[in-house]
Amino acid sequence: MKNADPGRRARLLASTVAALLLGVVSAPSTYAGPDVQDCPAAEVFATDNTAIITDPDDPRLDTRLTRFGHEVRRIIRAHGARPGGSELLDGVFWSEELRQATYERSREFDVEGVGREGLHHIAGVIAKQYDQEAVLTFRCLPRTSPETDAVEIEVPGVRVSGLREALVADPEARDKLGGGSVTLDGRLVLVAPVDDLPLARRFTTALGADWDQAQVRYGDREFVTGTE
Repeated sequence: MKNADPGRRARLLASTVAALLLGVVSAPSTYAGPDVQDCPAAEVFATDNTAIITDPDDPRLDTRLTRFGHEVRRIIRAHGARPGGSELLDGVFWSEELRQATYERSREFDVEGVGREGLHHIAGVIAKQYDQEAVLTFRCLPRTSPETDAVEIEVPGVRVSGLREALVADPEARDKLGGGSVTLDGRLVLVAPVDDLPLARRFTTALGADWDQAQVRYGDREFVTGTE
């Protein structure tokens, strides 16, 4: 794996349990059942940004990543899978290197007709093509699957500014969750280890969101580099 500059390494470390982002779920619900979940087969969370952005008014955060979205869909098709919907995400992540919150605009891509190895390969191609140290993937799996190691949480009623304030004020959330993302219509998105679900619930509630409105999906997450 090639060496990245310290700022990018810090941003990757800060975001290793968060995501930026997931698919649209509009109906309120609680925990998904062990075998039936309302989610695509897999998701890829990615961006073409390589800069550290600390100003929330930076014009680079206004991009809709339109061309990037078309290009990633072509990559998905070219490698034997089917692209589904895609959604813009505004991410806030804690950088230990900078000791402050960093911002990033990214996209979530639904992927169908793909298995573990195929998803890994697609993410690696994206990471390499867009000079990303890693790309996050999430495969939707039964809660009881031996491969399940993570949760994907989505809950409405959160502002990006509120997410930043809460992250800065909560050292445990900074260290374990690293950050999170908010969709353009105000839904918080977190991807975290299963063991950190209680922390994610506490953090979400502290943001003022209603946990009873949360959608919790189970699955397998992976951070894929462009050198694998």
